[in-house]
Amino acid sequence: MFEGVGPDVEWHESLEAAVGAAQRGDDTAFRTVYRAVQPQLLNYVRSLVGPADAEDVASEAWLQIARDLPNYRTGSGSIRGWAARIARNRALDHIRARSRRPVNGGGVDDLVQLPDRADTAGEALDAVATDRALAAIAALPREQAEAVLLRVVMGLDSTSAARVLGKRAGSVRMATHRGLRRLAEILEYDSADPGERADRTDRTDRTDRTDRTDRQDRKEHGDDRTAGYGDGTAAVPQQRPADRPHADVTFSASKAL
Repeated sequence: MFEGVGPDVEWHESLEAAVGAAQRGDDTAFRTVYRAVQPQLLNYVRSLVGPADAEDVASEAWLQIARDLPNYRTGSGSIRGWAARIARNRALDHIRARSRRPVNGGGVDDLVQLPDRADTAGEALDAVATDRALAAIAALPREQAEAVLLRVVMGLDSTSAARVLGKRAGSVRMATHRGLRRLAEILEYDSADPGERADRTDRTDRTDRTDRTDRQDRKEHGDDRTAGYGDGTAAVPQQRPADRPHADVTFSASKAL
């Protein structure tokens, strides 16, 4: 239904119009909203819970989206951001329930196993929606991983992403910028020779110390206060393998974010 729509603003307005029609009971409009949002939403959920459970969690999210859609206020923000918040809450519920069951492997552990072949840093954004790039994102620090997922995979602006996470837009922009730079380094690391890897490991140690200091400073200055419709729920657990350094290198593509 959105074929031929030109600028992003016009496309956004058309999507919001479809949401309004769906709220009035138009099934065709609801299918249009589903087709527009589902691909990115599924990638986002897959990154949080793993590929094995992503379809089930996304389906649970859509059941709630359909049930709560009459409460969504068109023009109050982004339907993608609103849907992402619901999906994130369902993913959190799933992770909590899974943590109470015996673990037989899978989940986040599966996401950090990267293939041997590596892309270059310049291909990081182009590949971000692929399984391999999603696995690399899962290896980022949790704050950066969620920011990159919401900004790049879900396509949210800083304000909408901040509402989902319950943070300030400036914090989300900074986390996205750093996450993309680290993502580029992860993808490049696999193709480096042993000498280069050792050098990057040393730089990573210094970067990690700097990041810990920055996070503490933001916490002390109240930079993580809840905002918008963020619900203040616990963060999604993310794992970062010790054998994959994350040096803070320049990634110019992230500056546009």
